Amino acid sequence: MLAPQLRPNSQTTVLRPIGAYALQGIAFSGDRLIALDSARGYLLEIDLNSDNTSILNPDRVAQFEGAIGLALWEDTLWFTKEENVYFCSWTDFTPQHFVTLPYPADGVTVWESTVYVSCQKAGYVFIYNRTTGNLITQFYTPGIGVEHLTVRGEELWVSDNIEQTVYCLERATGEIQFSVLTPFDNPTGLAFHTDPQTGKNSLYVAYAGEEPYIRDDPNAEPAHQLEYRDRTFIHPLHFHYNQEGRYALSNGFLIEMSYVEELLPLEAVYLEKVEWRIALPSETDRQKVRQITAVGRPFTEEIVDGQRVAVFKFEKLKPDERHLFGWRALIEVYSIKYRLSARDIENIPDLSPEWKQRYLVDDDELAMDTEIIRNAAYQAIGTETNLLRKAYKIRNYVYDKLSYAIKPHIDSPDVALQRGTGSCGEYVGLLLALFRLNGIACRTIGRYKCPQQADLPGVPLYPDYNHVWLEFYVPGFGWLPMESNPDDVIDRGPYPSRFFMGLAWYHIEIGKGITFEKLNTDGFPVNKDEVSIGNLAINHIRFTILQELGTGE
Repeated sequence: MLAPQLRPNSQTTVLRPIGAYALQGIAFSGDRLIALDSARGYLLEIDLNSDNTSILNPDRVAQFEGAIGLALWEDTLWFTKEENVYFCSWTDFTPQHFVTLPYPADGVTVWESTVYVSCQKAGYVFIYNRTTGNLITQFYTPGIGVEHLTVRGEELWVSDNIEQTVYCLERATGEIQFSVLTPFDNPTGLAFHTDPQTGKNSLYVAYAGEEPYIRDDPNAEPAHQLEYRDRTFIHPLHFHYNQEGRYALSNGFLIEMSYVEELLPLEAVYLEKVEWRIALPSETDRQKVRQITAVGRPFTEEIVDGQRVAVFKFEKLKPDERHLFGWRALIEVYSIKYRLSARDIENIPDLSPEWKQRYLVDDDELAMDTEIIRNAAYQAIGTETNLLRKAYKIRNYVYDKLSYAIKPHIDSPDVALQRGTGSCGEYVGLLLALFRLNGIACRTIGRYKCPQQADLPGVPLYPDYNHVWLEFYVPGFGWLPMESNPDDVIDRGPYPSRFFMGLAWYHIEIGKGITFEKLNTDGFPVNKDEVSIGNLAINHIRFTILQELGTGE
């Protein structure tokens, strides 16, 4: 399902309403896009073909300040403010009280005689009779954040600002049909629009938050200072649900990624018959490699465990030699979210002996034989036997025990667990150990994330760090992704599930289950304690977002 281009001659379809500060709800009235600016109390009408914006309630802004939900039904506008739900007419925008909740009300939407209201603190979507105001029923909210609502036929659609996710629910029961990750964080409103010319139904999502920027202050020394400012915009959310594959794809981007090594040894090193091996981007459900070319020096390509590897060969590497070598790839990347329930895998087959030997063993200094790790593996799952629930409980156990911190080197899982802090690699190490001790096959994957600036096409982007996450295996289904630490955002939980069986568009999958980079001499691996790649060369990683894509369907 693809949304129309907002600006045919632009590289991005981001719509930035003029004079808007914090959009907290959007709705369509025919071809009119209406948005609620919570910071100012403005009801805005926004031109889809430009950033032109007008205020509909110039003498009624105080009544809408702090409101965060918006819905339209026929000639009536609905919104939420504090614990209350209000409605008003298009003629004078005078709010009339509908119901009061025990906690702050968040999103609201209306369908015929039914009003749906979400409440983060209660953890429910409340359903009311529009005529009487009586509560009909309620069901659990799908995420843990502030949620906004809209309806399309028999579907209730929910955006969650913490989960960075839009859910499609069955309107009558609240059962999740599928969910999609949004390309930006902190979604704060959603609405469907039907193009009058093509009849296509497109979903638009509003976002609101803050962004850092460099402020030029001539009166200060130094003149350039780090500041924060409001950032709000609207963007079409493309999505495609693959029911057979049990996953949904959302907004894709064509990215050029370069990985180049600059040979610049810290100490004099002499090597002969060198193979410098660097993994290449993988082909997956959410990532397609269009083209790979060499940078600096040619390479040959090999396949290792189904993964592509670039091999650069040097007869000699002398202490005074300098080289640039690496690869440049054109990659299509999409966000993906798998939808698999514990009930779906109650009767899965056993792992084969070959896979047990490969993916249930300590092959990377995981400290699986230490008492602290074996006790943690037992405590993490308790009496749980379902593979999917075990994986989720282990993730939450690790999040309870660790807090994120960057370190210059990776310690073993027993050390990280005792310390209570860890980098992404140490999160992965502990997760691998606990998964494998509980009979769940898993492997590492990474290696970089494109800086999360999808609204900056054509601008070279440079990541600050490399990154690693993991995949776990469900027999009879396949590999499922799981982030290492980014969902560990709330002390002691509840933790979002956005990257449990999901990855955002900015994850670049390189070398699944194999070493990303290594040196061989005379056909044998170089002892990393004697010759370290980090001491031999400096890596240069650059991303450029070339184009927005649909969903690859």
